[in-house]
Amino acid sequence: MTVKEIKMIAKKMGIQAGKMKKAELIRSIQTTEGNTPCFQTGVTSCNQENCCWRSDCI
Repeated sequence: MTVKEIKMIAKKMGIQAGKMKKAELIRSIQTTEGNTPCFQTGVTSCNQENCCWRSDCI
């Protein structure tokens, strides 16, 4: 997924992307969704089965 596509998702969720980098933006989306903001933080074990970023992260 491109940063532009991610920014569109964020906008729909009421998140102002500004100059956030991809990982920061995804973590903001995760927080808004009620998930742990763990995208690309080095976590190797994840129990968030419904996170839409899971396949890109692990």
